[in-house]
Amino acid sequence: MRNRKRYKKGNKFNKLLEMPKEIYSNEPKITVTGFHELLIENYKSVLEYEEFYVRINTYIGIININGFNLVLNEMSEDDLLITGKIDGIDFETIVDEEEE
Repeated sequence: MRNRKRYKKGNKFNKLLEMPKEIYSNEPKITVTGFHELLIENYKSVLEYEEFYVRINTYIGIININGFNLVLNEMSEDDLLITGKIDGIDFETIVDEEEE
C-alpha cells in the first residue's frame, strides 16, 4: 500500500525539482504524430503484434492500437515507436479490487 500512495502522489523532491510526472512515475506517455506514428514511453511489454493490431501492456493498463501496416520500428527498455496507418487507440484500465 505504501508504494501505491507514492506512485499516485509522487515524491515532494521530484515536485520541488519540477520533474515531469512520466519520469518519476510508471504512467505511460503516448505521443501521436499525425496518423502514422505513435511513441509510447514507460511500457512493460508487447502482448500481441500483428500488421493490423498491437497490444501493449503498461503499468496502469493495456493500450490497443488498430490500423494497417503497423510496424514496431524502435524498441528500447522504456520506449516503443509504432509506425503505419493508425486508425484507433483503445485503453483497458486495470481496476483495483480495493476501489470497487
